[in-house]
Amino acid sequence: MSVKLLLDTDIGSDIDDAVCLAYLLAQPECELLGITTVSGEVERRAMLASALCKVAGRQVPIFPGAKNPLMIAQKQPYSPQADALQKWPHEQQFPRGQAVEFMRQTIHAHPGEITLLGIGPLTNIALLFAMDDEIPSLLKSLVLMCGVFTHHLPGVGLLEWNALLDPHATAIVYRAPVAIHRSIGLDVTTQVTMDARQVQAKFQAPLLQPVLDFAAVWFQNADTITFHDPLAAVTIFDPQICGFERGLVDVELASEKLKGLTYWEPIADGRHEVALTVDRDRFIEHYFAIVQ
Repeated sequence: MSVKLLLDTDIGSDIDDAVCLAYLLAQPECELLGITTVSGEVERRAMLASALCKVAGRQVPIFPGAKNPLMIAQKQPYSPQADALQKWPHEQQFPRGQAVEFMRQTIHAHPGEITLLGIGPLTNIALLFAMDDEIPSLLKSLVLMCGVFTHHLPGVGLLEWNALLDPHATAIVYRAPVAIHRSIGLDVTTQVTMDARQVQAKFQAPLLQPVLDFAAVWFQNADTITFHDPLAAVTIFDPQICGFERGLVDVELASEKLKGLTYWEPIADGRHEVALTVDRDRFIEHYFAIVQ
C-alpha cells in the first residue's frame, strides 16, 4: 500500500532536504500529495523542489509557505543552493499565501490517511495546527526531523537547527495531540554521514544529478553530508532502521540562550516516539536501493 505524504521543507539550506526529496520521488510506496516550503526565500526553495520534480517526471503541487518565524528574528534568510538552478528546468511562479490552506484541505480530504513529514522549521505546521485544531486528529502520523533527545553523544550540541529556528512553532507542534508523533533527532542522524568523495561516487542516479549540483554549493563550506532528513523519511517506509522509544517531549521557551531545546522523558504510554538508535548500514543500503 502506498503512503499518502505531505512534505514541509526548507530545501536549499542544508543539502539533506534535496537528498530527502529525491528519495521520496523515487520511493514507489510514496504518494507525494504536495510540497510546502518554509524559511527565508520560500519561492527560491520552491524552485529547487520543482527542479527535482521535473527530473523525476512528476507533477507535484508546490506551495511557498511562511518566510519568517512566528515571534523571533529570521536566522535563515537565504536559500544558497538556489544559485545552482540555472542548469535545471524549473517552475518560477507558484501560488502565494496558500500553503497552509493547501495542507489543511488536503488533510481534510484524506482523514486518517496522511503522513506529514516536517524537515524544516515548524512554522507552517504550527500555523496549520493553530488555524484548524482538528488537523492533528486527522493525520495518520507526524514525522519530524527535529530535536536532540539524549544530550550525551560526542559532537552533538544541545540545540537542533529546525527546533531553534522557530522555537514557538516547535512548542505548538509538540503539544499537538497527533496519534503517531515521531521525532528523529541529532542523536541518530549525526551517525549517518558521507564525505564529498563518497558522495561523488555514490550519487550516480539521474535524480541525484541536480542534487550533486546543489551539493557543490553546500561543499563550499562543508566537507560532509549528514543524512538528517533522508533518515526521517526512510523510517516511514522501513521503521526498523531506527529504534524508537515512547515518552513526552517538552520545548524550552523561557531561556533566551536555550529556546528550542527539546526535553524528553521516557514514558511507556507517552504520545511522542523518539529515535534512539540507528542501523547506518541498513539505511545506506535502503536509500540507494530506492534511488538508482
